[in-house]
Amino acid sequence: MTGPATRRSPLAMLLLALLAESPMHPYRMQQLIKERNKENVVNIAQRNSIYQTIDRLLRAGLIAVGETTRQEHRPEKTTYELTPDGQATLQVWLQTTLAEPAREFPILPVALSLLPLVTPADVIASLEQRTRTLKAVLTAHAEGIAPFGFLPRLFLIEDEYQVAMLRAELAFLRRLLKDLRSGELTWSREWVQQYVASQAHGAPTPK
Repeated sequence: MTGPATRRSPLAMLLLALLAESPMHPYRMQQLIKERNKENVVNIAQRNSIYQTIDRLLRAGLIAVGETTRQEHRPEKTTYELTPDGQATLQVWLQTTLAEPAREFPILPVALSLLPLVTPADVIASLEQRTRTLKAVLTAHAEGIAPFGFLPRLFLIEDEYQVAMLRAELAFLRRLLKDLRSGELTWSREWVQQYVASQAHGAPTPK
């Protein structure tokens, strides 16, 4: 089953994977996401995100209600299970995600494309702050996965990927800061205005 109601998302894929293990209720899903440190790969900052995703998967027929129970003085608890369509969709999503790079739009490239709107000095200050933050994130990430160090590498691959991406960004930022500090990459408001004007009128690009 495909269509707008069954669009692929990180959280939807993870919830289907959890239900592939066994039927469970949303609270248990949330527990497992936290216990397995999956908050680094899916966004569950909003309290209702899991329930909203479950509703979408339910409407699409990828999951079904297994049973509903109620304990005295406790809210009703619904257990969900994976349907055959859900199992098939999960396999397709996994294979597609691994095989095809997604068109993603992170915000940092947008800011980099707008550097002419700020001064080199401001860019240096901002990127220095970003590198400090990224170093702290790397340290926190290492501390966060340390308790899972007993697990085989297979179950920590996503952490390995995230660390590699963070290190790659840090390396890029360090090279960019080096060029900014040395003046190899620099600009002024006047130069930017002249460049924009030259492009508008077909004049030679100012040096």
